[in-house]
Amino acid sequence: MADRHNRDLDRKPGPIPAPLNSKTVDSHAHLELIHNSEPDSPLIKQTLDEAAAVGIDRVVQVGYSAEQSIWSVKCAESFVGRVLAAVALHPNEAPVVDDLEKDLKVIEELASHPRVRAIGETGLDFFRTAEDLQEKQKYSFRRHIKIAKDHNKALVIHDRDAHRAVLDLLIEEGAPSNTIFHCYSGDAAMAKECISNKYVLSFAGTVTFKNAPELREAVALVPIELLLVETDSPFLAPMPNRGALNTPAQIPNTLRAIADVRGESVDYLATAISENAERIFGSFK
Repeated sequence: MADRHNRDLDRKPGPIPAPLNSKTVDSHAHLELIHNSEPDSPLIKQTLDEAAAVGIDRVVQVGYSAEQSIWSVKCAESFVGRVLAAVALHPNEAPVVDDLEKDLKVIEELASHPRVRAIGETGLDFFRTAEDLQEKQKYSFRRHIKIAKDHNKALVIHDRDAHRAVLDLLIEEGAPSNTIFHCYSGDAAMAKECISNKYVLSFAGTVTFKNAPELREAVALVPIELLLVETDSPFLAPMPNRGALNTPAQIPNTLRAIADVRGESVDYLATAISENAERIFGSFK
């Protein structure tokens, strides 16, 4: 399956970390980019099995195009109890598709599927999107917010170099009751603003990077009930495997780093994040 984001996926996964004692959830993964395969393939099952062996027994599979959102739903249908789906047009995708209204209609139709529990990833990305396309990106974001609210689904936000614009647009449109900043990339000041609005912050492997002290400052502030952890696999593998192909099995490395920053036990953090995921997305069964 093509990756319009033009990122090199020809990498090997890092070593599998020591297992967690408590089960938890990878709240954001792109399994279709780990393996170019059918959504019910043995390769997908192998990836899920490897994750389960280290305590990551549930995964939210996230679409970022109409085609990949359909794939995500099929994957969630194939692995009931283990996978839920989120569907959307990525903010880099929306401005360049051939027929935005047609693709938005696909997302609208998928939103009512019982295995779809979130609309995302949507949002704003001013790093990759030219200024002349940003209004189209904002239009898509507004439409996704409406879909999430109309279907009572969580909203999963991609925010890159667009912090103020994202926050302002959420206020303008009215955020869904469960609004998640995926792969949180802001600083402590932005985290405080998100916390005041009861937005959920999901941290990826970037929180372990040596050059990201602002993320560690932010994660230390987040109330436990507003915290999630994710891989964003196959991207952003945490230390000590930065640069490797990321998979849901790498969550323990990120979780242990967060526990250290927050001064909490890994077991407590894993259990709390599991409970948060079930509250936000619903049962994986």
